[in-house]
Amino acid sequence: MSSPEHVVIIGNGVAGITAARHIRRISDKKITVISAESDYFFSRTALMYVYMGHMKWEHLKPYEDWFWEENRIELRQAYVEKIETSSKMLFLRGNEKISYDQLILATGSVPRFLGIEGEDLQGVQGLVSKQDLELLEENTKNCRGAVIVGGGLIGVELAEMLHTRKIPVTMLIRETAFWQNALPVKDAQFISRHIESHGIALKHETEIKQISGTNGRVNSIETTLGEEIGCDLLGISVGVKPNIDFLKGSEIETDRGILVDPFLKTNIRDVYAIGDCAQHREPVKSRKDIEAVWYTARMMGETVAQTICGKPFKYQPGHWFNSAKFFDIEYQTYGNVSANPGEDEQHFHWEHSDGTKAITIAFDTSSSTFLGINTYGIRMRHEIFDRWLTEERDLEYVLKHLKQANFDPEFYDRHEKEIFSRFKESV
Repeated sequence: MSSPEHVVIIGNGVAGITAARHIRRISDKKITVISAESDYFFSRTALMYVYMGHMKWEHLKPYEDWFWEENRIELRQAYVEKIETSSKMLFLRGNEKISYDQLILATGSVPRFLGIEGEDLQGVQGLVSKQDLELLEENTKNCRGAVIVGGGLIGVELAEMLHTRKIPVTMLIRETAFWQNALPVKDAQFISRHIESHGIALKHETEIKQISGTNGRVNSIETTLGEEIGCDLLGISVGVKPNIDFLKGSEIETDRGILVDPFLKTNIRDVYAIGDCAQHREPVKSRKDIEAVWYTARMMGETVAQTICGKPFKYQPGHWFNSAKFFDIEYQTYGNVSANPGEDEQHFHWEHSDGTKAITIAFDTSSSTFLGINTYGIRMRHEIFDRWLTEERDLEYVLKHLKQANFDPEFYDRHEKEIFSRFKESV
């Protein structure tokens, strides 16, 4: 009797582990998951709550330790230094080797740095991995002040984490408002005001020019406006990039990420890529070629499992959605709300007078077709917006039926008149 095919997955994040679980559910293949980051899969989005003292590290593991043996998923903590696709062999640090029949690359992201002198000083770091969190604990002992370069979701998480430890924080934002490269200007200004209300110093239209240190540790930075700001921690949050440096010299084709087709296959037979490290050669309409988002990683894991088990299945992410949190304000987005809309896209924006709730709805200029929505401080139902986007409902329909999508219908009852009045004024 021949031995089962061996599937090796590099990376134990949500993409890799989802693939492993689904492969096990529908096959008897041998499964090995390799990760240099941690022994067990953990919820990466909850890392900040460990630092803030709301959770313990063991609370971040969605599965009990016995789960892996019971499901015959072997976990190896190791670092893959080289892939030899011709022999289907992985070379691990420490002169170990492991062979595979099918290989899934799910190596995630790493922080993107600026490439300026001083980034190698102690106290300068990003925030993506378990090791980054451990480094942050070390770097913020006796920390008198921190500077965060860049906004976005990682930047605001880091600011909130430091704020809970009463560390003064200054954020350097390149745009005129927070995360303006992703949010429409009114939304970005709304979030800027909220972050500042928590005592975070936001310096808009400001970039870092120079990093200075003493005895190998950062102690200040200089901005492009000539201001010097003292700091014991410099957080770099200008984005992430696919973790693919270890593929240099391999035959696997890469660009910014690992290039894949609609079935998540690379150019090499039996080699696949999923999650943050994957770059789609032919992105689905209105989607980016690289999407470093939890739910897309999970969907890719489910998709590749079907293909590997003999049921070829194209990746079909559907309508874009995402969620996050800016201090006290929950953020949800569905569909496409452009940061800089063209002539064919208009926005309807409404803010509550208390500064904690807002919505922005994008619609087609000529047809009023609903294109997407951003909500702040108002929790919405995904399935409702997903259906309206598919049905191509118009703006007036969405506003009239917004109560159906709201987890708190009373909110809409209380503010319906004001929202509609604002809508009529804007058209």
